[in-house]
Amino acid sequence: MAWNFLSDRPIYIQIVEHLKIDIISGKYSLGERLPSVRELAFEAAVNPNTMQRAMSELEESGLVTSQRTTGRFVTENVEILARSKLSLANQIAEDYLHKIGELGYSPQEAVELLKNI
Repeated sequence: MAWNFLSDRPIYIQIVEHLKIDIISGKYSLGERLPSVRELAFEAAVNPNTMQRAMSELEESGLVTSQRTTGRFVTENVEILARSKLSLANQIAEDYLHKIGELGYSPQEAVELLKNI
């Protein structure tokens, strides 16, 4: 996924979201070592301090663990991964229902729209 940042939210939050999707979708496997902060910052064209802040957020969420001398790794805890995946899916669903509701659709009509796709 390309690193496209919007001006509506802080960049580090968008980085966290981007990396969460990469982890949840399996781009990075359980236990896999992540690229360094500097590598990721270069790839995303952001300041390394911004990337460091995003990585700290991922550590706090439990999706990423840090090993002092060898770097950061994707968690091997499948429960944390499953909870994060469900949480992200729920947020996407809520966003969808909110936006479709602004168009005047009820939640039931929103479900029907999805079924018809």
